[in-house]
Amino acid sequence: MFKKILIANRGEIACRVIKTARKMGIATVAIYSDADRDALHVQMADEAIHIGPAPANQSYIVIDKVMDAIRQSGAEAVHPGYGFLSENPKFAAALDEAGVAFIGPPKGAIEAMGDKITSKKLADEAGVSTVPGHMGLIEDADEAVKIAQDIGYPVMIKASAGGGGKGMRIAWNDAEAREGFQSSKNEAASSFGDDRIFIEKFVTQPRHIEIQVLADAHGNTIYLNERECSIQRRNQKVIEEAPSPFLDEKTRKAMGKQACDLAEAVGYTSAGTVEFIVDGDKNFYFLEMNTRLQVEHPVTELITGIDLVEQMIRVAAGEKLSISQKDVGINGWAIESRLYAEDPYRGFLPSIGRLSRYRPPAELQDDRHIVRNDTGVYEGGEISMYYDPMIAKLCTWAPDRAQAIEAMRVALDSFELEGIGHNLPFLSAVMDHPKFVSGDMTTAFIGEEYPDGFDGVQLSDHALRRVASAAAAMNRVAEIRRTRLSGRMDNHERKVGRDWVVLAQNVEMPVTIDADRDGATVRHEDGTEMRVTSDWVPGQPLARLTVDGAPLVLKIGRETGGYRIRTRGADLSVRVYSPRQAELARHMPEKAEADTSKMLLCPMPGLLVKLDVEEGEAVEQGQALCTIEAMKMENILRAERKGIVSKINAGPGDSLAVDEVILEFE
Repeated sequence: MFKKILIANRGEIACRVIKTARKMGIATVAIYSDADRDALHVQMADEAIHIGPAPANQSYIVIDKVMDAIRQSGAEAVHPGYGFLSENPKFAAALDEAGVAFIGPPKGAIEAMGDKITSKKLADEAGVSTVPGHMGLIEDADEAVKIAQDIGYPVMIKASAGGGGKGMRIAWNDAEAREGFQSSKNEAASSFGDDRIFIEKFVTQPRHIEIQVLADAHGNTIYLNERECSIQRRNQKVIEEAPSPFLDEKTRKAMGKQACDLAEAVGYTSAGTVEFIVDGDKNFYFLEMNTRLQVEHPVTELITGIDLVEQMIRVAAGEKLSISQKDVGINGWAIESRLYAEDPYRGFLPSIGRLSRYRPPAELQDDRHIVRNDTGVYEGGEISMYYDPMIAKLCTWAPDRAQAIEAMRVALDSFELEGIGHNLPFLSAVMDHPKFVSGDMTTAFIGEEYPDGFDGVQLSDHALRRVASAAAAMNRVAEIRRTRLSGRMDNHERKVGRDWVVLAQNVEMPVTIDADRDGATVRHEDGTEMRVTSDWVPGQPLARLTVDGAPLVLKIGRETGGYRIRTRGADLSVRVYSPRQAELARHMPEKAEADTSKMLLCPMPGLLVKLDVEEGEAVEQGQALCTIEAMKMENILRAERKGIVSKINAGPGDSLAVDEVILEFE
């Protein structure tokens, strides 16, 4: 077994590999860029080596720099994580030449399967059904348009060396094919150092289901069931689960067999994933093979009890698999929510900055449920514009799907994160969405259910009453404390009234509170009573309560006249007034918002890489105005209406902050 391995990656996956290596008694070496000098993976590793400037193409994906770090450290093996160099055959070849073990598949398998064009040809030759498309390389946008026309819209434009949603665009017409081709090439070059593009038919209403395979160098190949990855945004997975709520045992076995046959055909070893799209009749089509560890591997580990990173290390060390296909079962249900530094209220655009508060729910494990959080950040750390926006992967396990979902709801509500925009509210909203709860979803779920973006959650009447009851009870506790601190009376509680008016979601809810030593009974205007108990203390940012007999977790922030309360995807300003205050509040004018209709504001921190207009130019609705790059993704900003550009305040190469004015219009 290896004594020391180097992790050629960063963030949560580097931390994840370090945990298993530590468990196995293997020393670890981290590499880091200027931006990651104080990163968590650097702190966790036994030693760390600096490899260059912040941009990945000047540090993490420069093979010579990584090889130099390997030589300095004396590492015997390298785990590449995912992304970066994980599917780069040149890196695998360099390691082989240096006599260093690659904790991944052989170079030939990476070349055969890691390249999306070659893998489709091989899958077709092996009798695996594939999606119609053009497997040859595409030289320019004109050729891309012609190919797309021949295939028939809609089409998927994809980076040959791609993964993780990078370098992928859906085109529904010639203009989108032309534009998507160039954006995909740019993203592919930036993320993978390889700008080759191919095009295939985009199958509408599919489910994205993938099979985890594991193989050793002694001829043993097994599959570890499937993962459902249909909840995606911009072709990037957001929520995954295992097993799939859609597959039956017959389909699972057929997909598993094809995945293993394909892996064996290319001499595959280590962990890998064969991705399929599956239609409503359970017909499945080979999509691609990822010759690496997947981001969503924890859900497979949770239902099988198999540590995939450990298996990868053992296979790389020449060991035989200690498990066979008959040993692989399905124990319970697991769900993974990807927590991203993306602001759902700004169209999920990237957000960077300092994590002023980062308190994940406590990790735990027992017979009834598991909470696991794979992360690479810490409170006070920085989210950089240079890398993927993932903050953490929050996972829950339970004996069945309904319980796993409920455990995830509580875990998401308990996750405290401040300082940047993030998608926690959206993840919570999905957990309560009827289509997700029923398991009836496709890869079009987000586009169909949130066509205009995400504006938060409107709580149901019952849920709103529960929050109002909690707010009233907490306000009573805060008022007692305030009265006590003022020292006005010995009998503090007599100064706190019983009658209050709670205002939330523009709904007034008069309530009466009867309190005792164990909690409070909150009576609503129609006579409904809700019992509230909690050990919450004013000032605590997280409140765990029982309301109306069921648990309720609230994130609490003090505001004038009430609280900012966040729960189950809702972000509420909750006012708690005395009856007289409520009467006066009805007459208060609302503050008018500033008029920014004649400005193009930068929706996220990023780099202005392209400006498409000039001062004095007339623009049409939907016309591209500029391109902002952040976290390895290009974002094209378009005109919302007709107008004339009167002033340009920024140019290509400028770093922009959120809401910085880029253009002004007449």
